[in-house]
Amino acid sequence: MARRCGITGKGVLTGNNVSHANNKSRRRFLPNLQETSFWSDVLGTAVQIRLTTNGIRTIEHNGGLDSFLLGTPDRRLPAEALTLKRRIERAQAKKAA
Repeated sequence: MARRCGITGKGVLTGNNVSHANNKSRRRFLPNLQETSFWSDVLGTAVQIRLTTNGIRTIEHNGGLDSFLLGTPDRRLPAEALTLKRRIERAQAKKAA
């Protein structure tokens, strides 16, 4: 499983550990990923996603998973979020019909 946020797309960054003697060795900065589940009102089920804490705050700030995904343009969402958005749009169209 990739170390990448399913909403924001944040991934692993690289840099250096720098010692007091100014020796440099490569290191990785891992994103703070959490396995969380959000309730989708349109789908009527909980959706489990691997997100960064920043992604969780973004979803909560925008009023939940459904409103965040439907209000965000496709070009700004990673592939995992796009498939979930399409599922929500299909379920919403089915309920409207």
